[in-house]
Amino acid sequence: MKGNICCFIGHRTIIETEKLKTHLIKIIEKPVTDENVDTFLFGSKSRFNSLCLEAVTEMKEKYPHLKRIYVRAEYPYISEQYKNYLLENYENTYYPERIMNSGRAAYVERNYEMIDNSHFCIVYYNEQSAPTTRKSGTKIALNYAVKQGKNIIRVL
Repeated sequence: MKGNICCFIGHRTIIETEKLKTHLIKIIEKPVTDENVDTFLFGSKSRFNSLCLEAVTEMKEKYPHLKRIYVRAEYPYISEQYKNYLLENYENTYYPERIMNSGRAAYVERNYEMIDNSHFCIVYYNEQSAPTTRKSGTKIALNYAVKQGKNIIRVL
């Protein structure tokens, strides 16, 4: 992938407020204006990702060159109909080859893919919101991004 790229990593459930939405737009706009970020990678199964998609979509009115890419963790092969459905909200979608045959680790591997291809990671991680009955995928991704030396922008 080329260009300055940013991915989003965050909890499946978040406490969503108007203040958070406003703050998030400011956070996303800064790398666009200061670092020429033009491409955003999105995962799924996370309200934080959905909120970020809404914010970037809104920002496309001001910055029409922005690209939204959906990185799938499921369905390595999709029908033209499903692809067209996805392209209603994204400029592109792909399924990383590294996920093939990763089983239950598909979402972790997908997050690693997004982090590896990004210069910046906007992260919503709240220790109190992290699951207690299993490992937090958000925490695993955050630790990986730190280890990879990525520019991490914390929402919280």
